[in-house]
Amino acid sequence: MQTDDYIKAGKIAAEVRERVREKNWVGKTVYEICEEVEEEIRKRGAKCAFPVNTSINEIAAHYTAEPNDPITITDSDLVKIDLGAQINGYIADTAVTVCYDPQYDGLVQAAEDALSNAMSMIKTGVKASDIGRTIETTIKQLGYKPIANLSGHSLEQYTIHAGKSIPNIWSIGGFSLSENTAYACEPFVTTENGGGFVRNGQIKNIFAINSRKKTKNEKADKLLDFIWENFNMLPFALRWITKEWEVKEAKELLEHLVKKKAVQAYPVLIEVNEQRVAQAEHTFIPNENGVTVTTAAE
Repeated sequence: MQTDDYIKAGKIAAEVRERVREKNWVGKTVYEICEEVEEEIRKRGAKCAFPVNTSINEIAAHYTAEPNDPITITDSDLVKIDLGAQINGYIADTAVTVCYDPQYDGLVQAAEDALSNAMSMIKTGVKASDIGRTIETTIKQLGYKPIANLSGHSLEQYTIHAGKSIPNIWSIGGFSLSENTAYACEPFVTTENGGGFVRNGQIKNIFAINSRKKTKNEKADKLLDFIWENFNMLPFALRWITKEWEVKEAKELLEHLVKKKAVQAYPVLIEVNEQRVAQAEHTFIPNENGVTVTTAAE
């Protein structure tokens, strides 16, 4: 395990997240936010582990800007900005909810408190189900609901979701945390009128390679090679390939690759009752004495 690379990536991701937290994004388009945040990651010497997610209000996750996306942040929006940095494929995944409307401060704080309480109990051998219980209890005591079908995850080199889940509710069974394994913990919180679940939306604008098998379409196969060389198994956005291809052609070739199952498209995730959702997230590595939170603020 490349602990050094995890720690370097975490330090960069944390710096960028804190910059995101402090900045006023009202009046900015989601395109400007994604491009600026991704540039901040690169400027510090890491690569992006996935496209920056700017998921607004009832969209819980997986919205990233389209090329020149005109959606603009207003002062009543609740925006989850989820970002990832990677060094040699070792990932730091972290998120913050920015909000300029005081009536949602409690919702945002509930996600932060749940994350903080989860981090304070971590060490090798702790059960993932107990982390879920802590997250659920914290959120419910504050009068909100956790999103039951979203969870944190184990991380491996070039793999964001590496098979193990860190739940946001108490669940039977599950696994115990291993030493020197990286995980992400990400409580998602909705209002008491929320259903506490997410459903798939129509929009799919985050992609990842599924297979390197050729599709017999020369142009599409060239794009597939480009994706592999630049992003490996990590997620990417249409924005990231329009530096090399025209938007229209890039879209058509991507659609072809999705149809051939060479590339997978991830739908946005929407709260079932269309209630607002807040998120907080850290990447951490458990050890015998406790935990290294790689994305902790300095």
